[in-house]
Amino acid sequence: MIMGITILLLFQLVGEVIAYFIHGVVPGPVIGMALIFVALSVRRGRFMSQPFEEATKTSKALLENLGVLFVPAGVGIVQHFDLIAERGLALFATVLLSTVVTLIVTVWCYLATKRLMGA
Repeated sequence: MIMGITILLLFQLVGEVIAYFIHGVVPGPVIGMALIFVALSVRRGRFMSQPFEEATKTSKALLENLGVLFVPAGVGIVQHFDLIAERGLALFATVLLSTVVTLIVTVWCYLATKRLMGA
């Protein structure tokens, strides 16, 4: 499984590097996913079949267990439904405000970094 995760992360890294050089037109993980798709389609039992088999097994295991990551959030919402009903408007306003502030700070950091890099 470690070899599979390594292959997946290497493709993501290559995608991030390509995204950096094309100035973020397409996100790095999307490029990496396209590259691994091409590599898996082309190989057909040839070059480096063992590592790609590991990557395929790891991908299947991750997808099969993806739902487990959402269970704690769903249980928390159901357990505290009375609080959500009581303070729902305040929660909504807080989430909305924090999202807007996060977006503003992110843009500000991006612009500051861009200015420092001289681009």
